[in-house]
Amino acid sequence: MQTKPFRIGTRGSPLALAQAAETRARLMAAHNLPEEMFEIVVLSTTGDRITDRPLSEIGGKGLFTLELEEQLTSGELDFAVHSSKDMPTVLPEGLHISAYLPREDVRDALIGRTASSLTALPDGAIVGTASLRRQALVRRIRPDLQVTVFRGSVGTRLRKLDEGHVDATLLAFAGLKRLAQEDVVTELLDPAEFPPAPAQGAICIESRIGDARVDALLEAVNDRQTYDAVSCERAFLMALDGSCRTPIAGYALCEGEHLRFSGLILTPDGQKEYSVETEGVRGQAEALGRQAGERVRTAAGPGFFETWS
Repeated sequence: MQTKPFRIGTRGSPLALAQAAETRARLMAAHNLPEEMFEIVVLSTTGDRITDRPLSEIGGKGLFTLELEEQLTSGELDFAVHSSKDMPTVLPEGLHISAYLPREDVRDALIGRTASSLTALPDGAIVGTASLRRQALVRRIRPDLQVTVFRGSVGTRLRKLDEGHVDATLLAFAGLKRLAQEDVVTELLDPAEFPPAPAQGAICIESRIGDARVDALLEAVNDRQTYDAVSCERAFLMALDGSCRTPIAGYALCEGEHLRFSGLILTPDGQKEYSVETEGVRGQAEALGRQAGERVRTAAGPGFFETWS
């Protein structure tokens, strides 16, 4: 029987801490364990410390997971909690995503200072976002707008918005809900027009492969629909060598034992795109995502991807 507390690794942002606390609460309820059986361990990651440059310039998504994964590998942590869309498609040897919590709303939220919606922003207005996908989608819809890199925690971005650094910013609605800050949203964007990032809205738990004790603990909170949907989306991303350097959107939806997926790739200026749709049985989620990625890569041709460099 476990006597020492399970050590849960997380970043230190308010959103990361909220996600770790939700994970702990679900595990406590699932196993009827007291809070003292779960210790939340906060680590600062390279991605947290460097906030003045786009992730694409400093190494990509892995900068938010490296320090946590090092302590997972060494055994100092039992598992780590992440925003799934921050996870690289290739994990360090010996680690895997062992569980997903039930997924939140996948939509992007606009927080406007000078107008309440993307279409209502005045010509030449400045939209701040660190996401290449959001930048490309904004430019696709409103090529007249200026788009600037806008990094930092949710609180930092909202403060900069209030200070007038930009006219609007975009954030994941799921994160705002987890922080109980839905009231700042001025527009929720339709996923059909503004599709989400692969894995957006999902919290994942990473652990060591072969740790049966931890696997048994986490299986009780693993949401199978989210697991299958996000596995499909991450396979799509992997087939496209997706990272923070690539404007890619993708969303899978499970309906019973059926899965539907739609994906989109864009040039950074938002003026050229290729989309794909597919469906099949949930048991083939990863294969469906991988095949969708291969189809859209073939349709776009190698020249399309060179524009991302």
